Amino acid sequence: MGKLIYDQTLTVDFDDRTLAHLQVVIGVKLRRGEPFYFSWKDDQQIGDGRTSIWLHPTIPLVFKFYGSRVPQINPRWIRALELTANTHTGLHIIDEDTANGTETGAP
Repeated sequence: MGKLIYDQTLTVDFDDRTLAHLQVVIGVKLRRGEPFYFSWKDDQQIGDGRTSIWLHPTIPLVFKFYGSRVPQINPRWIRALELTANTHTGLHIIDEDTANGTETGAP
């Protein structure tokens, strides 16, 4: 389980694989000088709500990974996350299987 630390005031847990993909997408957007919102669903332990933050190149971010290996990056998942980041609602996490078109449970 990795952590995203926003402006030294907010710490959010994400699994290392998800966090690695978020790091790529956030890094690309901020490197281009494109600020944007990032939203996620909160864990039930803290109320099961939703949190949104404004990401801007001047706001410090830390990506803390607990695994020693860098996860393999899935280009389809990166592209799908980038598409959400380019909307008026901003970046939000979509499932990797959905991004790959392999979501299970469909009839």
